[in-house]
Amino acid sequence: MLSPAKMSMRRQLLLGILLPVLLLVGLNAWSLYEEALSASDVAYDRSLLASAKTISEQLDVEGYDELATIRALVPYAATEAFEADNQSRLYYKVSHLNGAVVSGFADMPTWKGQIPAKPAYAALVDFYNDRYQNEDVRVATLLQPVVSEKGRAMAVIQVAETLELRQSLARELLVGTLWRQALLLAIIALVVVGVVQRATQPVRELSEHLENRSEYDLAPLSVADAPQEIQPLIQATNHVMQKLHSLLAQQKGFVRDAAHQLRTPLTVLKLQVQSAQRGDLNSEQALHDIGLTIDRATQLVNQMLALAKVEQLSVSAQPVVSDFSEVAREVALELAPLMAERNLDFEIITEPSKVQGPDWMLRELTRNVLDNAIRHSPLQGRLKLSIASCDDRVMFNLRDEGPGLSADLQARLFQPFSAGDTRHGSGLGLSICLGIVQSLQGEIKLTNDPMPGANSGLNCEVQFKLAA
Repeated sequence: MLSPAKMSMRRQLLLGILLPVLLLVGLNAWSLYEEALSASDVAYDRSLLASAKTISEQLDVEGYDELATIRALVPYAATEAFEADNQSRLYYKVSHLNGAVVSGFADMPTWKGQIPAKPAYAALVDFYNDRYQNEDVRVATLLQPVVSEKGRAMAVIQVAETLELRQSLARELLVGTLWRQALLLAIIALVVVGVVQRATQPVRELSEHLENRSEYDLAPLSVADAPQEIQPLIQATNHVMQKLHSLLAQQKGFVRDAAHQLRTPLTVLKLQVQSAQRGDLNSEQALHDIGLTIDRATQLVNQMLALAKVEQLSVSAQPVVSDFSEVAREVALELAPLMAERNLDFEIITEPSKVQGPDWMLRELTRNVLDNAIRHSPLQGRLKLSIASCDDRVMFNLRDEGPGLSADLQARLFQPFSAGDTRHGSGLGLSICLGIVQSLQGEIKLTNDPMPGANSGLNCEVQFKLAA
């Protein structure tokens, strides 16, 4: 059997509507049959009781109570009527309260009821179902006081009837009703199928429209003519296509800018090789220049890969918690040779600060921010890095004595290949930082804020939510 997830919406609607209707029709048919049997019992029980009373009128008695003798004066014609081969057969038996048979079918089952606490010689009628001659029968038992000039006694008169006639009547009523219910069910099914087909038509049209679309067509779908129930689906689809359009545009721009940026070091490398081949420079100087160019190209490629990795990052099902202060100290140690090369006065103050995110992202963030500050700091300048926890936030702060930010640079600060002096870098560092901070649901801010005693400087402030 198909699961609800694999079943079509039309089939689910049809089954969801028609199955309960079919179940109700079945229950109604069963209930109707039982009611028909009950009604036939009421009607035919009256006939059985009338027969029993007729027989009771033909009884005579001599003696009193237990010593009485009951005689049945049932005429032969009445006996023939009971023995007639009709659609249903009738049987009767007259007996004493002690079970002694007076007349009729002696092998009929004896009445097993009890006389209720009523005034003496009050009549009692009992109707019940029983088995006789391997057939189901309906029995009417009449406890009838018999009184004459010669005595009095209590007679038990039983009249039994087979159920063919009753069941036949119930079946006729049932069949007649089932035909009408079947017709009603067929009409309901046709109406439901038509309504479901019409209701699901917009979904099929939407599916066909999307299937026939070009793979490059990300234009929004029209919502005006769509039913109200389908509009959220169309709006969600349009939202996804808008995201895809933005992503594709971003990727195209990234590839275009990356190709442009890679072209420059490759061109420089080609010229340097040609110059070395002509002998314009000695071999040592030529190899040194080629090595620097290769280093810059390698850095560019690594940062482009890092940026692509950050942009395609998906949130892990099991978040990782890292110590930001520990990661920052490790990165500072790695970049210590660069600081020593520029003779920078570096100060670092940290305290344990847990951030929800992988350590490689925090490491990449710290490396790019710190590398940018080192490159733009003057010789013998000062750098100060601090990480502290305040309330539920982790505060990362890095100050340098660099030239700061111009108004033009602030407008395009986090755009790939546009930030800073790209002659000494790729221009991707701050874009990578922004992507990491956004992925970890943090905030980053760069402002001109010189250190005390300095004429210029840049302050980089990053905030994350403190992890538990």
